[in-house]
Amino acid sequence: MASDLQAGRGGAAPFPTLRSLNPPPVMRTFARILVIGIISFLAFIILVPWVQTAQGSGQVIAFDPRDRQQNITALVPGRLDRWYVTDGARVKAGEPIARVIDIDPDFLGRLQAERAQKVAEIEATEAATATAQRDVTRMTNLYREGLAARRDMELAQIKVAEFRAKIASLKADINKIDVNLRRQSEQVIRAPRDGRIMRVSSIDTATIVKQGDVLATFVPEQSRRVVELYMDGRDIPLITVGRRVRMEFEGWPAIQFSGWPSVAKGFFDGQVVAVDLNASPNGLFRILVTESPDRDPWPDERSVRLGAKVRGWVQMNTVPIWFELWRILNDFPLQFTRPGAEPAMNGEAKGAKGSDAAAAAK
Repeated sequence: MASDLQAGRGGAAPFPTLRSLNPPPVMRTFARILVIGIISFLAFIILVPWVQTAQGSGQVIAFDPRDRQQNITALVPGRLDRWYVTDGARVKAGEPIARVIDIDPDFLGRLQAERAQKVAEIEATEAATATAQRDVTRMTNLYREGLAARRDMELAQIKVAEFRAKIASLKADINKIDVNLRRQSEQVIRAPRDGRIMRVSSIDTATIVKQGDVLATFVPEQSRRVVELYMDGRDIPLITVGRRVRMEFEGWPAIQFSGWPSVAKGFFDGQVVAVDLNASPNGLFRILVTESPDRDPWPDERSVRLGAKVRGWVQMNTVPIWFELWRILNDFPLQFTRPGAEPAMNGEAKGAKGSDAAAAAK
């Protein structure tokens, strides 16, 4: 009996019930695929890098304020006499856009006549001043010889001073008239530079306009384009000048892979040139993005015009995918920088350290 027990202990295989199970081949294949998939997924999220991005949206604008859309206004009050352009017309610098004339058609002629009168008065007063100055010299000599009273000499000097004051007043009047003449000469509103008339105001001729009334909308040509993006306040402390930005222009076909910018298609590169210190009225912070000199140029102005909508992704740190998933699940910021430390620039692949993650969690 002892030998049978010993034989049973040594000869019988362990877990005989499990060994008796015979799963179908499909289940065995599925189990192998599942194990391989789990191992592959773990290797993927641990080893594959991911580029963190801060997303924003905005539009294309002109970098120079003089190149942006402008309102052409009436320089003087009066009556709209004639239009020289229509909607969409191209104009060169100095070409007329509209003409505004004074309500009084004889106003310009009266100004010129008044100016001529003032000039004649100045000439006459200058001649009288010269005569009075000679009287002062003569009276001074007579006073020194004792042949004239001091009062007569002083009256002659006062007369010269009165003539000079009158000349100064007449010159001031002429300056005022010249200002009005220059304003009247600006009755023809001209294009400030080469560009296009986007919209002409619906003001008919013979309509009275005031100074500053908008007559047309003008857009200059050959402007330097930049993109303004509005970013979330939580991301703006991490965005610095020089960071790279990937942009998708409205109407331009693109395929986006946020974490792998090298795989994305139809996107254009830029770099941050300015970051606003204060929030905009919409509560977001504005950044300005210009073309990267070492990357492909943006589409021409016919394809991407001023005012076109843009979506942008500011490239931040490169981290493992597991860290990015952990950050999103915990709603942490893109990166954590200790006080006094410089944030890592894009392109410098810096993995997220466990100490930084722990500090961010705190």
